[in-house]
Amino acid sequence: MNYLDMLKNSSIKFSSIVCMGLDPVIEDIPETDGTPGERIFVFYEKILNKHIQKNIFPGAVKPNYAFYAQYGIDGIISLEKIIKIYKSAGIPVILDYKRGDIGKTAKAYAKEAFIFFDADSVTLSPYLGYDSIEPYIKDYPDKGYYILTKTSNSSSGEIQDIKSGDKEMFLNVAELIVKWFHPGIGSVAGATYPEQLEKISDIFISSGKEIPFLIPGVGAQGGSIEEVVKIIKRSSDIGIHRINASSSLNYAYKTFKNMKYDEASAEALKQMNDEINTLR
Repeated sequence: MNYLDMLKNSSIKFSSIVCMGLDPVIEDIPETDGTPGERIFVFYEKILNKHIQKNIFPGAVKPNYAFYAQYGIDGIISLEKIIKIYKSAGIPVILDYKRGDIGKTAKAYAKEAFIFFDADSVTLSPYLGYDSIEPYIKDYPDKGYYILTKTSNSSSGEIQDIKSGDKEMFLNVAELIVKWFHPGIGSVAGATYPEQLEKISDIFISSGKEIPFLIPGVGAQGGSIEEVVKIIKRSSDIGIHRINASSSLNYAYKTFKNMKYDEASAEALKQMNDEINTLR
């Protein structure tokens, strides 16, 4: 099964196009026993078990490499174990590590992502051009590759909005994604910039190719789920896209104060799934 089919199937199976970011902040994790890596693993294992118990699932998960690597080998071990248990549950795993390098180095990073971690997809920087992307596609043709296009952070425009020729850089990147097309290649575009997201979507729709979005920026960053769904449901299959939320799902116990953290996460995910599915 290629990555696009995996996205479509998981969207139907779980009735979800939510991507749950798995970004551990040790100070916010109620588990207190063991090393940081052990506490992180138990935290996400309990959340997954509660999701399974309640039959409430995300359409993908996205662990951010840096949140684990800051704890050294201990954190990397927990990341490997967390990817394994979510994959065992049939949930697509996007390894968010935003790599961008050339030749043998890119090849080595691709091997790390797809062989060592066994991720289903990755996030990649396009800044070095196609020879920094090609090793992922060439060596692992059934995986996914999300190219940073218009990111959700406030200073993204310092580079991504610079005009190159008659259009902004992010639109040039969108056109390159079409040019580089391979089933599974996708785009990271933030919910915090809906007008730019719509312009990118127009390019992809006009190409006639299925190009999935990974859309961060809802929840804590203030992006609108309603605006995002309005844009992406123009696609031939909305099930290829994923709307990401991290803190609001990881640490929902801060909102649902009468619930344990795993129950609160399941409730927050249910509400997000329901909101999106009502708009689809």
